[in-house]
Amino acid sequence: MLIRKSPATIETDSVSYSIHICGQGRPDGIWEGWIEFHPTQAGGSILRTDQETSQPNLEALEYWADGLKPVYFEGALARALGRFL
Repeated sequence: MLIRKSPATIETDSVSYSIHICGQGRPDGIWEGWIEFHPTQAGGSILRTDQETSQPNLEALEYWADGLKPVYFEGALARALGRFL
């Protein structure tokens, strides 16, 4: 489920990505959050991080998503690419 779409974009290796902050509720009521990077040009692959957070409810996940900054997205993209900063 899309929680937020960041107004920012991020680039690496000459590919530009839009940033989608996503989440899903578990049967125990906890919400998991991750980040997806969608290429802005056709034909590219969507990159996804592993779980970035777990929150007690959807509202807490939305609050987490609202606080993410560009430097966090840089690290998340590196994780999605299998790189470590």
